[in-house]
Amino acid sequence: VQLVESGGGSVQPGGSLRLSCAASGFAFSHYSMSWNRQAPGKERELVAFITSGGGSTNYADSVKGRFTISRDNAENTVYLEMNNLKPEDTAVYYCRSSHGYWGQGTQVTVSS
Repeated sequence: VQLVESGGGSVQPGGSLRLSCAASGFAFSHYSMSWNRQAPGKERELVAFITSGGGSTNYADSVKGRFTISRDNAENTVYLEMNNLKPEDTAVYYCRSSHGYWGQGTQVTVSS
């Protein structure tokens, strides 16, 4: 099993980023997926969740209306579109499969 995140970077407040997580080694379309983040000195937290077919999503209150999770089961990829980024969104972002596998993370830094 492998989950590989990409798309992180440094942006100014109000900017946007799109994270991708490419999955391999398991039946991707059978599993729900989530994006999680860990800021320095804080515990890892759930940011967004999507069911296996993509028909249902859920978000942390702190990102509702700004972040959108989606997936392409033909491409074995889950995405996180992040808009109107704030300094408090600065963290390492990880994708996770519902059977417990994690990616290595991608850094997102929001700073002026």
